[in-house]
Amino acid sequence: MLRAALSDYPQTLLLKTGELARPDVRFEFPSIHPIHKAFAPMVRQGAYDLCELAIVTALQAVAYDRPVIVLPIVVASRFQRSCLISLASKGPLRPEELATKRIAVRAYTQTTGMWVRAHLEEDYGLPIESMTWVTQMPAHVEEYRDPPNVVHVGRGESLLDMLHSGAIDAVIMGNDLPGGDDYIPVIPEAAAKDHDWWQRHRFMPINHMVAVSQEAAARAPDAIRAAYRLLVEAEAATRPPPDEPSRTMCGFEALRIPIEKTIGHCRRQGLLPEHVDVEAVLGPAVELLGADVKSLIQ
Repeated sequence: MLRAALSDYPQTLLLKTGELARPDVRFEFPSIHPIHKAFAPMVRQGAYDLCELAIVTALQAVAYDRPVIVLPIVVASRFQRSCLISLASKGPLRPEELATKRIAVRAYTQTTGMWVRAHLEEDYGLPIESMTWVTQMPAHVEEYRDPPNVVHVGRGESLLDMLHSGAIDAVIMGNDLPGGDDYIPVIPEAAAKDHDWWQRHRFMPINHMVAVSQEAAARAPDAIRAAYRLLVEAEAATRPPPDEPSRTMCGFEALRIPIEKTIGHCRRQGLLPEHVDVEAVLGPAVELLGADVKSLIQ
């Protein structure tokens, strides 16, 4: 029995409902909402046998030798430019103005924040260190320390309350991105820019990958390999046509360039040390999965 912390996606629901199953692995799926509440216990104590992790958390877990093995599978991706918003009542805030502004994000290590900063650098040449990043939560990987242009304010006011009070100029929101007319996107024509980015890179910015605990890998390697096979089958069953952006990916070769690009952005933002590379991230999974699943990781 593998205790698996996975959110509800089209592909994971195939496992949760038993539509896809194998006799050599069974799952227990604890209810965790939002799923990011599972990240710190997983990377600090290996609290689950199998768990999705935000990619920045997964990469930092590798960097700081936490007790997890990152598998070559992505369960969630998202276009990120529309996640940076400001207050409509104050009028449009141009991206070029952000260099002197205070921008809030739940944690500096939040993956959505990493991608928004990467896009601001790519699209507008904005130096990350010129902006003040206001955060409420620390990293899931407790050994990590934020860079000096990060201000931690704790969990008093909500991020949106801070935006309304004028304590910040803009905010990055993820799954909790608010609707309504009170807020406007900072990056204009975000959808068109996201589509152009996908046309160039042929992958959607990665949000969440899957990891297993080192303890589970040592205790039940056959069950872990079976679970990986099921995840690959589920990903294939729910994948859109090749000419459409996909929120999922799997396989070592398919993920090599996306992970290399993500690592590059993380290094430039002070999120990762230099020694982390794609082999360090996925090498342990290749060893764990073994020759019998070689075809699934190419």
